Amino acid sequence: MKKEAFLTKKQIEEIVGTYPTPFHIYDERGIRENAKALREAFAWNKGYKEFFAVKATPNPFLINILREYGCGCDCSSYTELMLCDAMGLEGKDIMFSSNDTPAAEFELAAKLGATINLDDITHISFLEKILGRLPETLSCRFNPGGYFSLGTDIMDNPGDAKYGFTTEQMFEGFRILKEKGVKNFGIHAFLASNTVTNEYYPTLARQLFELAVKLRDETGAHITFINLSGGIGIPYRPDQTPNDIRVIGESVRKVYEEVLTPAGMGDIAIYTELGRFMMGPYGALVTKVIHQKHTYKEYVGVDACAVNLMRPAMYGAYHHITVLGKEDAPCDHLYDVTGSLCENNDKFAIDRMLPEIEIGDYIVIHDTGAHGYAMGYNYNGKLKSAELLLREDGSVELIRRAETPKDYFATFDCFEIFDRLTGEGRADK
Repeated sequence: MKKEAFLTKKQIEEIVGTYPTPFHIYDERGIRENAKALREAFAWNKGYKEFFAVKATPNPFLINILREYGCGCDCSSYTELMLCDAMGLEGKDIMFSSNDTPAAEFELAAKLGATINLDDITHISFLEKILGRLPETLSCRFNPGGYFSLGTDIMDNPGDAKYGFTTEQMFEGFRILKEKGVKNFGIHAFLASNTVTNEYYPTLARQLFELAVKLRDETGAHITFINLSGGIGIPYRPDQTPNDIRVIGESVRKVYEEVLTPAGMGDIAIYTELGRFMMGPYGALVTKVIHQKHTYKEYVGVDACAVNLMRPAMYGAYHHITVLGKEDAPCDHLYDVTGSLCENNDKFAIDRMLPEIEIGDYIVIHDTGAHGYAMGYNYNGKLKSAELLLREDGSVELIRRAETPKDYFATFDCFEIFDRLTGEGRADK
């Protein structure tokens, strides 16, 4: 499969006249088509709802597009809850899934009416102490331990993950919660990340559906929803076959009808908490080549760095690269594509075959729509870039401005040095 940028060189040359590189840009048309496909894939389930993983792309302009397709939000922190509140989301549209959770975050989640997804059995007493009494609806995150496998392929290692209740703790936790007045229960699990296979969700669903039947039978809990969480991945590499969400949805339906319906649990709602799948392919980091270096290797230096996209430096993750205007040129040059941080892992590509690159070329780094801008930081005093939205009509809208030095120095505003750094007088003078 050939990866193609959703922007042309001509479009970028027009955009940079207003918004200089680097910047993240998102494809509204792609986001909408994907959200529509997801909704249709699970339309068979009356209570189905996608709670978009805010941590993947915390931008209200983009989240509001998803809300048009019935999506809620999955939050993992105080400020993500604040964002949802500011956007006008109601409690029923917010799932709060966190770990090692401070008291203030549980308090705000409860105040907003969000559905709280507990990560550990000790959080039952912790939450009760904070709130005085437990909410009528609570969810528990399940971790079966060991390895999660599809056939003979190990997909991930839940037993090494810090998240969730053990199997025994799920049964004990449900009994405790029921005794303390909880009336509606949810089950949540995230057992593998970025799977590029249509089999992950139905395999996970079977495991959770069978657990739900046992929990109902042994504890008497009224289970109202099962949250399959995220884990549906995207094809970062051009030789990978994308997931087919309609095939996935139909496969989950079959398991639902095999396990839950015969058990008299055919009214359970299915939830998902997708992030990467919802936004990843529909965002790109656009950067300009500003240097070339010819030493022991051939280096291409761009005006973006790991501040703008951390995944390659942090995980060694692959992101495909398109040199705009040279899409059809032969990839016959071997390059490392680097940023300017004082870290040798600040590389977007290592030993990558690309067309011959010249200073001034524009490069599109694909699949940055999730965990791209969101993972940015300010090491070396670097400033986070702007976010733009390519509208369906071809226009471009600024949906987050680029940071300025004033933003970087803002947390010094209680010190005299702030005046000299920003050229402003203290507000309390």
